[in-house]
Amino acid sequence: METIELKQSVTVKNILLATDFSDVSKKAVPYAAAIAGKYGSRIYLVHVIPPQPRTAIPVEPLPAQLHRDRLNAELEMKTFLRGDSLHGIPHETRFEQGPIWEALSQLLEQDEIDLVVLGTHGRGGLKKILLGSVAEELFRLASCPVLTVGPAVPAQAPKEFHRILFATDFGPASLHALPYAISLANENKARLALLHVVSPAPVLDVGPFWYNGTDVVEQQKTARARYIERLRQLIPLEGDLPFEPEVLVTFDFAPDSIVNIAADCKADLIVMGVNQTAWVRASAHMPWATAHEVVCHAKCPVLTVRS
Repeated sequence: METIELKQSVTVKNILLATDFSDVSKKAVPYAAAIAGKYGSRIYLVHVIPPQPRTAIPVEPLPAQLHRDRLNAELEMKTFLRGDSLHGIPHETRFEQGPIWEALSQLLEQDEIDLVVLGTHGRGGLKKILLGSVAEELFRLASCPVLTVGPAVPAQAPKEFHRILFATDFGPASLHALPYAISLANENKARLALLHVVSPAPVLDVGPFWYNGTDVVEQQKTARARYIERLRQLIPLEGDLPFEPEVLVTFDFAPDSIVNIAADCKADLIVMGVNQTAWVRASAHMPWATAHEVVCHAKCPVLTVRS
């Protein structure tokens, strides 16, 4: 296999920061600001007002200035923006009404959004994302990368990303995410680590002829060497990274390993691809989805890029 050429240039001109004014969404602001500062981006702070219930008697819509929900949202936005987290960064506010995903998807196209940023928290046994399944829908549906700040991420965000972990399964989605990891490493002069996790073989796949007499440790040693070489071949010659990338191979369940490695190397950001599925909305409720689990437990933000 030849070294992969870095064909995709990364631009982040417009960032959509979705907020419901909660503390978890407030945690996402410094991360959006950090990226905007590096790429010279404009931030659109967007709050979606839930749709009004239908009335039995049709009435004329109230003007925006008299709309109570809109006025409340504008006041909350002013409170939300207090401080200097967006000082010197071009930004504007947007208020939309209706189903959240429908409203956001229209803005993604209308404002030519290059990156979505939002905060989330785990909820209940299934660790569902804030705003219902909206975050997971954004993982799967957004035409641009999504930066998600999960519940385990500290409130105090670094002004720069010093260490970036790129998790890959060598599939199309992760290869599409690679240019973002490299670009962010260059812009922040950060150290980049490339990780591949070899998941245990399912019990159903282990038959009477699975064990071929070779020691398991020896098998892992051979596999590790093979995957390390594949990881090195991912690094493009024109990447011009500030530091020599680190390559890592582990044998574990992918979500656990990604989260643990990120914590061990004190990563400020995880970058990973998200595969498309035929049943996008159903996948939003699968708690075992790798990206979902990583977001719920990682101590740093997770940048997901769709294939």
